[in-house]
This record gives sequence, structure tokens and C-alpha cells, in this order.
Amino acid sequence: MLGRDRDSNYNTGENSYPGAGASDGTVLSNDAEFKGSLTFKGSLRIDGKFEGEINSPGTVHIGQEGELQAEVNVGNAIIEGKHTGNMTVKDKLELRSTARLFGDIKASRLVINEGVIFVGKCEVNPSNSKIEVLMPESKEQPKPEQKEEHEVAAGK
Repeated sequence: MLGRDRDSNYNTGENSYPGAGASDGTVLSNDAEFKGSLTFKGSLRIDGKFEGEINSPGTVHIGQEGELQAEVNVGNAIIEGKHTGNMTVKDKLELRSTARLFGDIKASRLVINEGVIFVGKCEVNPSNSKIEVLMPESKEQPKPEQKEEHEVAAGK
């Protein structure tokens, strides 16, 4: 499986699938614009403009010319173009060097290449378990009232 991610089974090469003319996925070409709600099972490559929402257990790939203004909930995602909106990715989100992402993301795994523009909040939680906030151990320090009383007793 050369060029494919072992865990998510999607192509990790620069020209990852589905490409124009590919038979294993759906392609929204660069001369297309779509508004609405979109669902699919396998893979989707967007090189055109899309506005709305995307829900799928599959992989969405936003090409360099692709522009999304959408709420996205998918299994895997590769972004090379522009995405405005929140994104939830069940497994792996890859932001390639030309990606511009404006919105919050949640993912189990995240790859960010050099050159990416990302404005938003990010939550990466591989185990999908509850995250505990670790607080530093506090040392017993006298309260301000106790300190003043101690100084008065010492004659200060």
C-alpha cells in the first residue's frame, strides 16, 4: 500500500485521490459551484466552490482551487484550498502547505504542513477520552491575614 496511510487507507501523496477522472470517488470540478447539503460514502474531491454542509464517513479532499464555506463532519480530510467553517474529522485531518482554514476543528489526528494559514480553535484527541486539566501542585503558603499576624507577633 505504497503512498497510503495505513490507518485510514487514504493516499498520502501530493496527488492524492480522488483526482479528476477518477472512478473511485466523486469530483466537484473547478468550474462547478454547489450549495446545499452533501453526503457520500467513499471519497469526494472539491476543486470548485461549495457552500452548505457535508456529512460523510468517507474522505473529503479540498484541492488547491477548492473553496468551501461549510460545516463539515467527515471520516478523513485533506485540505489544500480554502475552507471557512467548522470541521469535525473522526480520524485524520491533513492541512497541506497551501491550505487556508478559518474555523474550529476537532480531529483524532492532525497533520499541519509548513505554510498553512489556520485561524480558529483546535481540539485533537486521539483516544476520544475526556481530557483532564492538570493543575500544578500548590505549596502551602500562608494566607495574607496569617502573614500579617505572624509579623506583628514577631515585633515587626
